[in-house]
Formats: sequence, C-alpha cells, structure tokens
Amino acid sequence: MNDEYKVATIKDRVANLLSIKSLVTLLLTLTFVYLSIIRVMSGEDVKSIFILIISFYFGTQAAKE
Repeated sequence: MNDEYKVATIKDRVANLLSIKSLVTLLLTLTFVYLSIIRVMSGEDVKSIFILIISFYFGTQAAKE
C-alpha cells in the first residue's frame, strides 16, 4: 500500500467514527457509565443497556455491508 492510500483510509475511518450514530452511541455509553459511577443505576443495568446499544450499533453496521 502506498502512503496516499493509508492517509485516505485513516481519514475515512475518522469520518465514519464521527458520524451521528457513532456519536450517539458514545454519548449514551458515557451517560450510563456515569450514572453507574454515581450509583443511580446498578452495574448490571449498565451492562445490559451497553450490550443492547453495542449490539444495535454493530448490527446496523453489518447490515450496511
């Protein structure tokens, strides 16, 4: 691979990471982790919600490809 291709690939990956769906997933994850830290939710609840969010995110990613 040449350097131009590597730079383009890295730019594409960063752009995909900053998509709305990715940002929402990260924001929700951080919110539920925070709620767990301040003891508003139990760790088990956070784990269940996190698994649901990640499953949805990766499921929709796989459906696109």
